[in-house]
Amino acid sequence: MSESSRDAVLVRIRQGLAAGPAPLPPRPDFATPVHPPLSNADVVVAFAERFQQVGGEFYYCEDLAELSTQLAAYRERQQVGAPYVWEPDLQAVLQAAGVNFRADEAGFVANADLSLTSCEALVARTGSVLVSAATASGRRLSIYPDQHLVLARPSQVVAEIGDALRVIQERYGAAPPSMVSLTSGPSRTADIEKTLVLGAHGPRRIALFLLEEEGEI
Repeated sequence: MSESSRDAVLVRIRQGLAAGPAPLPPRPDFATPVHPPLSNADVVVAFAERFQQVGGEFYYCEDLAELSTQLAAYRERQQVGAPYVWEPDLQAVLQAAGVNFRADEAGFVANADLSLTSCEALVARTGSVLVSAATASGRRLSIYPDQHLVLARPSQVVAEIGDALRVIQERYGAAPPSMVSLTSGPSRTADIEKTLVLGAHGPRRIALFLLEEEGEI
């Protein structure tokens, strides 16, 4: 560096020091929400909209009769047999609705084209279904079958993922489930040559049947 260049650098340094310390950046407002408002003030409507945007199929059922009709129509369209259902509470609901299901594991590996499970919560922000291994469905029924059906109630819809995780914490306390999974639409991947493939790591199709709370209609 020449003498003149060094002098110019030293002049700029002296000027910078004379001006005092650089102003601090504005303090962030940690009270400001990270996310924009939901698409609808009604979290159930917001969930239904987002769930369909990410590739899920949404069916609203006012009562058991409509649940039976919707499930029968779904099976007819997809040309699938009765779903595997391992949760006693769900089996009781389906029996009351007159819906056939498979309660055992006979032929599961070869014939598991359709399953029906409950869920822990539904997240309106992401349209996700939160499932866990704590139910009688275990890990397999939400992952192995080609098509996954979920039966839920409007009271299970929460706004954010954090709210859903708090549901898990409050429900199970110090003994959380061995597996908790957020499912956002059907399983998909584009790892191979950027070609989108459905069903690579889980169900190719997911459908949610939202059954109205008992006594609400």
